[in-house]
Amino acid sequence: MTDRPASWRMPTPKQMETMAAVVAGNAPQKPGLAPDADLPAEYWQALLNDPRAEARSAPSGGALRLSQIPKHILRVGCRRCARIVEIQKVDAIRLYGRDALWKDVGRRLLDNTCTQRTGRHEEDGCWPAFE
Repeated sequence: MTDRPASWRMPTPKQMETMAAVVAGNAPQKPGLAPDADLPAEYWQALLNDPRAEARSAPSGGALRLSQIPKHILRVGCRRCARIVEIQKVDAIRLYGRDALWKDVGRRLLDNTCTQRTGRHEEDGCWPAFE
């Protein structure tokens, strides 16, 4: 059994030509760009004029040095085992130094207490998520 109504039938060749003509009439008049063609200058100018082009992305939380982080409690979680490790910023600075990167410190904290050990380097360890 099909989902089609009993009155449904395949269009005739004449009807198909008519539908194709309607679709062709709505097609853009300018041909598209070839895959290896350069984009028009107007496209690049529109990108440069966009105010978001000047915006600089802020470094992610993991890329900051401990001295640059405003929070007092630092938290890193594991996406693999859902474990969360917290440390006070002053303790992290005392143990690892002011210039240590938070991603390195967080990875070390997770790896020191990791429970996901298989013996294979590719599969061992936690997957940090810096908060």
